[in-house]
Amino acid sequence: MVNYPAWYTTPMAQVVLVGITCFATVGMFSAVSNLGAGGLSDVALSDTANGVLYACFALTGLISGGITNLLGPRLTLFFGTLGYALYVGSLWCYQTQGTGWFIILAGALLGVSAALLWSAQGCIMMSYPLEKDKGKAFAVFWAIFQFGSFIGSLIALAINIRSGGLSAVSTSTYIAFLIIIFIGVASSFLILPPNKVIREDGTIVKLDAASKPHEEVVGLFRLFKDWRMLALAPMFFASNYFYAYQGAVNAAVFDGPTRALNATLEGAGAIVGALMIGYLVLDLKFLDRRTRGYFGLAVVAVLSIIVWAVALSWQVTFDRWDVSAANKNRIPFINYHDSNYKGKAALYFFYYFADACYQALAYWIMSALTNDPFTLARYAGLYKALQSAGAAGSFGMDAVATPFLNEHLASWLMILVSLPLAWIVVRTVKETNYEDEKMVYVDDAKREAAEHGAAGPESSSIEKQSVEATA
Repeated sequence: MVNYPAWYTTPMAQVVLVGITCFATVGMFSAVSNLGAGGLSDVALSDTANGVLYACFALTGLISGGITNLLGPRLTLFFGTLGYALYVGSLWCYQTQGTGWFIILAGALLGVSAALLWSAQGCIMMSYPLEKDKGKAFAVFWAIFQFGSFIGSLIALAINIRSGGLSAVSTSTYIAFLIIIFIGVASSFLILPPNKVIREDGTIVKLDAASKPHEEVVGLFRLFKDWRMLALAPMFFASNYFYAYQGAVNAAVFDGPTRALNATLEGAGAIVGALMIGYLVLDLKFLDRRTRGYFGLAVVAVLSIIVWAVALSWQVTFDRWDVSAANKNRIPFINYHDSNYKGKAALYFFYYFADACYQALAYWIMSALTNDPFTLARYAGLYKALQSAGAAGSFGMDAVATPFLNEHLASWLMILVSLPLAWIVVRTVKETNYEDEKMVYVDDAKREAAEHGAAGPESSSIEKQSVEATA
């Protein structure tokens, strides 16, 4: 049995590691997409591929939590990363060979693998840390993960500014991104199962490394009977719905360099927003846990009202026909040098600032309901399933050229409707779940193993981790 260093078995070390995995896979996938090549050069193909991707994501998400619990987070995370390499490869293949069918197939397979990745990620991020650190865990993960998209956007911005546009991505660029993605695939094996992770209070996340099939069937049935998950369903569904609208307006209104700058501002907004709400709102030490939930809900509500109201004031000044290529009298693209761009730059920054806060609140509420990693894996799977169903619907809505104003109002109203229902769930949050759930301490596990004469390699490993953690 491997004896791990004490720092390696801490929850935050595992959160950082899963952040690195997502940075190198999901982040690079977003980054190469921002470069404007592959399927993204054909809007209809892009919408179709994204629709298929999110549809498969939604279906797989319903069972991905159970798969995570059966295989363990490490193996699930590994399988979850493979789809990203395949999809980026399909973009490269489309650019060189024009194989549109491959992008759609890769999108379907990515939807399946992404559901696995995000269920494992959610399990680790929500269950491994102590209750007082769950907001910070999200902040650290989200900042690392979004940094991948931020770097890709900076690359696109630099190329666009230098050349005035970006019509293709070179072979060497694709190879570089694929190398980083495969590093992310390999990094998934650094993740520890819950029975190897020791919190700073001396508790083990979970004695069992995996669950059993019949337990997952029962767990899935209970999941759909949980009224709190039903109340949170609108929040889950709305959490990615607006991406299609925001991306469509970005592509239709701005020129190439400015689209790349907006993508950079989006990444920066996501990083800052996650760190702000994680450290300064959801984990404030001088507030009790339910009050922190109310505070987070208030912050998200205010941001949602202000940001989307400002966006509405701009959206009513144009429609899809005004910026359509079929319109001979179309308005010119906005460039970042133009005097009317400054407000738009702030809007795209705060779009993703608010998005990070919204996502953080959803994860925090789920993680406040229980500390059990198996239950939280199922919660994460359901969250991503409904989130992806919403995203699939939004891309389908955009693919049929729905008026931008309709897309805007649909996205905004879903957010506003979800918040009162989330408030009802926050009202049930207890100050701690440790009193209701069995907490296993390293010393107790070691003592029980010794009493039963089972002080073998497993208990020796736990004992060594305990000694190192308290040294």
